[in-house]
Amino acid sequence: MAPGGRSPFAEWLERLPLAARARVQARILRFEMGNLGDWKGVGGGVRESRLDYGPGYRVYFACAGNDLILLCGGDKTTQSRDIEAAKAFWKDYRRSETDECP
Repeated sequence: MAPGGRSPFAEWLERLPLAARARVQARILRFEMGNLGDWKGVGGGVRESRLDYGPGYRVYFACAGNDLILLCGGDKTTQSRDIEAAKAFWKDYRRSETDECP
């Protein structure tokens, strides 16, 4: 979750065409079964899962213990910008996890 309770990943997913959204959701189901598929580290603890579909959709995620955190998504045309955004979202997530209420 980003500030204000928004989810950059969910917002991106909602904007995708229906067929692309179905492909991404199928990838997420595989994530849930422990199959991360075609991915690589892009730095700062962030990973990029590549989908060989359409413009080359990407799902950016990180691992927190046994949890997989979906950070944001994009495609090959916005890859550099998406990676930087994912790193920033991951940094914010980790910061929020260490903030404790008194």
